[in-house]
Amino acid sequence: MRSSGPYSRTKRANLPSLSRILTCLLLPLLTISPGALLYLLSQPSTSNTSRSFSGDLRDAEFSWNSLPLPFDKPAPTSLRIAVFSRKWPVLSAPGGMERHALTLHSFLSRRGHRIHVFTAAAPVSEKYDISSEYLKIHALKGRPNQWQCEEAWELYEAENRIEPFDVVHSESVAMHHRFASRVPNLAVSWHGIASEALQSGIYQDLIRSPDMDPALNRSLSMAVFKVINEIRFFKNYEHHIATSDSVGEILRDIYQVPERRVHVILNGVDEEKFGLDDELGNGFRSEIGIPEDAKIVMGIAGRLVRDKGHPLVYAAFKKLITTHSNVYLIIAGRGPWEQRYNGLGPNVITLGALPPSRLKAFYNAIDIFVHPTLRPQGLDQTLIESMLCGTPIMATRLPSIKGSLLVNKEFGFMFPPNVEALGAVMEAAVAEGRRRLEERGRKCREYARGRLTATKMAMAHERLFLCIKNESYCMYPLGFD
Repeated sequence: MRSSGPYSRTKRANLPSLSRILTCLLLPLLTISPGALLYLLSQPSTSNTSRSFSGDLRDAEFSWNSLPLPFDKPAPTSLRIAVFSRKWPVLSAPGGMERHALTLHSFLSRRGHRIHVFTAAAPVSEKYDISSEYLKIHALKGRPNQWQCEEAWELYEAENRIEPFDVVHSESVAMHHRFASRVPNLAVSWHGIASEALQSGIYQDLIRSPDMDPALNRSLSMAVFKVINEIRFFKNYEHHIATSDSVGEILRDIYQVPERRVHVILNGVDEEKFGLDDELGNGFRSEIGIPEDAKIVMGIAGRLVRDKGHPLVYAAFKKLITTHSNVYLIIAGRGPWEQRYNGLGPNVITLGALPPSRLKAFYNAIDIFVHPTLRPQGLDQTLIESMLCGTPIMATRLPSIKGSLLVNKEFGFMFPPNVEALGAVMEAAVAEGRRRLEERGRKCREYARGRLTATKMAMAHERLFLCIKNESYCMYPLGFD
């Protein structure tokens, strides 16, 4: 039985079959327009939730984050977990997927689970971020950041012989599929898959040229075959963790993964590090020189490269400030577009790459967070960080964002990835003003704290890992719930 709630939606619509989709992509590829391809790739996403669910959790199609799993009680048993991750965060500059792995497994280790991480060697003069005595790093002996799955597998087997692992967790394809078929207690988290990369390629071409480039033709052909290849080898992974609702649908409906082997667990962010703090935000605004009479301040964070949508932001904001001289854009990040932004004048402030400790102040200083990515891969942590800080979002209309984050129009704005559409929602945000955006931000924070925290993410993973170890834990609710 599934109950409805303020953020629930109806059961997902019937999607076209795998054969139909691949036929549409492969046969007319030489003549079909990018817009038509995007239509075929668009997946209606849902965010089904239920606080009254009872039964086998392997039958659940909603995200496990929505379950009220008790984090204030000890785990019913301690697990020994092996983690395969190509990289692990260093103290100076943790990356996105690595931060997810660190947040998740640090939390699990603090709950008494013994975590063994198999990862590449740390960069010279850097140290890995290890926050718990129950978390042990098994670094490879090769060059820094050079991942060798064969060597990691040997280290894993040696450790597994000492004491068998209850669960093995791979961050994306860190464990190659030829090894995955040997591990029945394996769960893999997908932070991006080939079908999403195909959609990304189309978006990027659309902002370059109105006509289909022959080079794109070849690139899309290769991308389609990558999708087919993934469909063939994904069956080697026993359990699939989808980090967004839309990826869960793709795995079930296109990749043909049996439904009971697909588990939706949304990314989460440490709620102790990201939260509402007006005083901190106001101080940051003063520090970087934002005038007190600024109408609204927009913010953007991440790598300043083409596939993150910066050509769109540059063009749309350049036009916006011709009619709104008191609107500002704060940019946190490094990349080729930094110098171009500097050329837009005093309304744009580039900060370079901010350390994680400064991001909370950044999110609290802005009135709306802009996320124009052309890469529909995974569920970006910056969006969740912004929402936890009570800042509404302005994001590309992608299935993962629409289905798992912007599930309520009150949370912000979505736009198709083109300059005109982005410019229109920028104008709409300016017209609303700070007070209305603050209302949106409060609703964002309420939603994020109920589903997108590190606690919710980690408790969902813990329950799945318990289920993998012993099927009796797959039932919900149990006595300790």
